[in-house]
Amino acid sequence: MHRIALTVATPDLDAEVDPRFGRADFILLVEPETMAWEALANPAREAPGGAGIQAAEFVAQRGAHAVCSGDFGPKAYQALEAAGIAMYRYGSCRTAREAMERFRAGELPAADPPRRR
Repeated sequence: MHRIALTVATPDLDAEVDPRFGRADFILLVEPETMAWEALANPAREAPGGAGIQAAEFVAQRGAHAVCSGDFGPKAYQALEAAGIAMYRYGSCRTAREAMERFRAGELPAADPPRRR
């Protein structure tokens, strides 16, 4: 079973997407074929540092094969890449359901590596 992790503001498939990967309030795990979902509070959202890495470890431990968010910091990107988890950006999607529909249609843009500052 493939699971897609989405960062969302509230624990629901019709939730507004949260563009912050490491600091999102909730992570929605969705099975694309059935659209069955599970909402989990993001344990990294209030971490004093390293939230992106902690969120990456969290979704990897829960069997996510891909993640969709608005932004991935350099460390989160590296951690997800090392875990073999594909990364996608929300683009113009407003809800998790819309993002899943676009994911299923192959229309979500892949995340580019973050620029070094």
